[in-house]
Amino acid sequence: MEIHLPSLPMMEIFSYLDAYSLLQAAQVNKDWNELASSDVLWRKLCQKRWLFCDMVTLQLLGTETWKQFFVFRTWQEHAKSRAIREDFIYKEIPAEYGVRAHPCYISGRGLTRNGQGRPVVCMVTSVNRISTWDIQEGVLTWVSPVQQVGIKLLTTLPEMHIAVTVDIQSTIKLWDCHNSEALATSNLESPCKLLKAVFTKDGPMVLIGDTLGNLYIFRIPDLHLISKLKVFQCSINELNCSPQKKWIFLNRKHPHILPKVFYMSSLLRTSEFSAPVSTILKFSLCQRAFWIPRMEDRITLMSIRRTQKITKFITFDMKLKEIQNKMTVKEQFVASFSVPDDMGRPKWFGVSGKDVIVCSTGSSLLLFNIKGVYLQTIMYYTDWILRLWMDPIYVIVTFNNGSLVVYAWEERCRQLNRCYRLQSRRRLPQQSFINKTLCDDMSIIRVMTTHSIPSFLMAYILTSDL
Repeated sequence: MEIHLPSLPMMEIFSYLDAYSLLQAAQVNKDWNELASSDVLWRKLCQKRWLFCDMVTLQLLGTETWKQFFVFRTWQEHAKSRAIREDFIYKEIPAEYGVRAHPCYISGRGLTRNGQGRPVVCMVTSVNRISTWDIQEGVLTWVSPVQQVGIKLLTTLPEMHIAVTVDIQSTIKLWDCHNSEALATSNLESPCKLLKAVFTKDGPMVLIGDTLGNLYIFRIPDLHLISKLKVFQCSINELNCSPQKKWIFLNRKHPHILPKVFYMSSLLRTSEFSAPVSTILKFSLCQRAFWIPRMEDRITLMSIRRTQKITKFITFDMKLKEIQNKMTVKEQFVASFSVPDDMGRPKWFGVSGKDVIVCSTGSSLLLFNIKGVYLQTIMYYTDWILRLWMDPIYVIVTFNNGSLVVYAWEERCRQLNRCYRLQSRRRLPQQSFINKTLCDDMSIIRVMTTHSIPSFLMAYILTSDL
């Protein structure tokens, strides 16, 4: 005999399920299917997994229901693991359009089943103009007028098709990459060191670190100054936001200056907080930091003590507490370990959602859990690793010969599964450098610099008929 519960209690029960369990519940009967397909449930899952879903509509995302969007977006994310080398198209941006600043994605859509999605990047050219390129077609889609002052830094917000630049006179400009003139401008009091555009729960923002140790936060699209904060007595070297932009990690790479973490809301809602909420991480000589994907409060730091030949990793959880109506944050130690010197000296690293640390040591990858338990070594022998790129699903390793290897995380264990290797289509000079690697659901783009020719882009674009 079937038991029929009222809709409200059933919705409450379903609200505790993950996506896979909701899909299973929808198979029980017609009533359950209707409830388990509710936009209320699936929008919450989308917002939890992809922060930008808070600010957009289904019409903008191109689907009719949040369930459809979740299923489709997940299909997008895993497309590269289903691919083979033959599924990629190779393109290059012509060398005569030299790259002056690191390019960034400006397109807000990834791989689509109907082939409509295309990777578009924004860059600053050698003639001091901002331009956008359709990478798949290899064509210029928009270009700004020549700027009178040299552009120093570029960042983008792909979900809004917006680019932000800072020039050598510390002028900030916001562009929609359609019109010839900037939508908004503002000025800094000192030279800009770091530039990042992010989506927060309070809307899109621009984060800037300057050479005097100040952090600025400007609102998009009018570049209104929300807050300015003195973080260090000297320049900020590193600025990282947690996955859902709850926290900001700031670091000055100096043996006597410790990194700090700020609670984002305390910087954006200045009327609600008497002072910024922050904590100092007691970990000196920090070289790099990585927020754990889909674990909003967890961060892993790496330090290198060259005189002692020791590389150390440490993991903290950020904990918010309210004491006497005042919000405070305290770091909670989780785990730490040192890499033995005979295993090599890590240079780049990342951490998976399963607390697995991946680090590169010259010609090998090492995998540990956050407590230091050894898990896996991947050797390349003659190839030298230049960079390591990670997200919750993939690890991409780039090499000095222009090639790259794509790995996916094993579902049932904490190891990497090799998907394929992509080779460069041109012979590279010996003095070649990969300055940056970009990756979205349908493309992998590398910025190549050589001494003999101008910078150029190498792009591998995934076809849509997988």
